[in-house]
Amino acid sequence: MATQRDSLTSLPENIVSRSVLVGEWNGVTVGVTEWRGSGMVAHRFPDEAETRLVALLEEVGSPCEPRLRERQPCSVGYTPRHMDFVPAGMEAWGYSADVRFVKDATLTFDLAELGERLAARFEHCAISTPRLRFSDGRIWPLVKLLSDAVNDPDPSAQLYGDGLTAAIAARLFIDPPAFAAHAQGLAPTKLRRIVDYLDAHLPQRVKLAHLAAMTELSQSHFSRAFKASTGMAPYQWQLDARIRRAKALLIDTRVPLDDVAEITGFADAVHFGRTFKKLTGVTPAAWRRERNS
Repeated sequence: MATQRDSLTSLPENIVSRSVLVGEWNGVTVGVTEWRGSGMVAHRFPDEAETRLVALLEEVGSPCEPRLRERQPCSVGYTPRHMDFVPAGMEAWGYSADVRFVKDATLTFDLAELGERLAARFEHCAISTPRLRFSDGRIWPLVKLLSDAVNDPDPSAQLYGDGLTAAIAARLFIDPPAFAAHAQGLAPTKLRRIVDYLDAHLPQRVKLAHLAAMTELSQSHFSRAFKASTGMAPYQWQLDARIRRAKALLIDTRVPLDDVAEITGFADAVHFGRTFKKLTGVTPAAWRRERNS
């Protein structure tokens, strides 16, 4: 059963409110936090003595940036659905130039208990090497499912969460992808060039051939490398970016849905609403009401 914590004290500057739901499975504590803010924010990650995985589930405003030092920008370019793995004893910070709403899930691992329960030995490199803004198309969906289960009172949620945490731990610690696998993705400078280009041309049509030419790769090689770097195909990334821009309009303005649809490149409000609900689970109107209540 989840416990809920609401805190209005000791919040970082420009954070208006924070609510946390907490659950526990298999020696893994899962905290799902919703932040509402109004400006630049820098906050130190809690639980520094623990090994942590932080997954960004939703964000409105300037992109969230993980840092190992408060004033030291992250060297890894932005990717949606990114995660940050921080070993025990390592300082880490979250930064945003202008945050409005953020939902994240933080998993803190009791490695001794988890290893005993799973009867497994964890790779030393996997538990001692920080990974900032990394994407993994297998881990992120598991964390999302786990975050949804935190508030589920059904008795079966215990077994469900145990299974999810075991799968996440196996991917992270027992059979992690080789860290050198990043070489299969785009180089950070090329990835940032592509992401900046896509952002600058939202919501226009962009040809895959042009993006591939920017990186001097074939279209198929570029598509594989882009997905290896971001966890998304190029078209998925662009659609996700359009939905993020729509969310910013929904939470910061009273622009009618028809206008939001037009600004973000959808044919009409119906098409926009259908796509938005498919990706978020709720209609744009319901999302706006919930965030602005």
